[in-house]
Order: sequence, then structure tokens, then C-alpha cells
Amino acid sequence: MGLDDLKKKAEGVVSSDKVEEVSDKVLDKAAEAAKKATGGKFDSQVDSARDAADKAIGNE
Repeated sequence: MGLDDLKKKAEGVVSSDKVEEVSDKVLDKAAEAAKKATGGKFDSQVDSARDAADKAIGNE
């Protein structure tokens, strides 16, 4: 594995970590808004949907 290969791999990891961080923030805000809009009646369902979306989008 050459230096260029290692650089590309490192850039991919950094990029995917950034995507995970951003997607987590977006999902958290959306879940918070949904909980507020429903008056907390569906918090469990909102959390389940948020977790499912995170698994589909992110790497953690």
C-alpha cells in the first residue's frame, strides 16, 4: 500500500466521521422537533425512528 493509498483511506475516514457527526445532529434536531410537536406522546416511537435512520445513514 503506497502513501497515496493511505492518504485516500485517511481522507475517507475523516469524511465519514464528519458525515456521522452532521447526520447525528440533524437527526437529533428532527427527533427533538417531533417530540415537541407531539407533546411527548410518542417519544419512544420517535427515538426508534431516529435510531433506525441513524443506522441507515451513518456508520455508528
